[in-house]
Amino acid sequence: MLPRFQHLLVPLDFTEKNNSALEVAFEIAVHNRARVTLLHVVEPIPAVDAELRKFVDQLAVRAESELEERAQRFSQARIAVETKVHVGPRLREIVQASLDRAADLIVMSSHAIDPSRPVQSWNTLSYQVSVLCSCPTLLVK
Repeated sequence: MLPRFQHLLVPLDFTEKNNSALEVAFEIAVHNRARVTLLHVVEPIPAVDAELRKFVDQLAVRAESELEERAQRFSQARIAVETKVHVGPRLREIVQASLDRAADLIVMSSHAIDPSRPVQSWNTLSYQVSVLCSCPTLLVK
């Protein structure tokens, strides 16, 4: 029987909370011998100013370096890993990447829902991804 999950998509924003999602993704990848795509999305700054475009380009280059650093652990464990940096609206880019890369599981960090403010708690990127993506999404809190 083939492992259930063969390709994991792991969107990262380089915050501390991503560490738990990376750890879970690593464990699932090892257990399933799955390949992994680490994704970072740089939100574009709508501007005609060349300096701001240059700034967005610099963010993308920095993100590539950050992703490569995080990919090392997967590579050392002989897990097929690739890194991707996209520029665009985060939700659209994550959903599209899940389709383009045929991901069968998205692993991403999230937060606990505040029961006193459920609408604000659910209106986050991670919950939007979990609703819009066609594959399962594991939200790591």
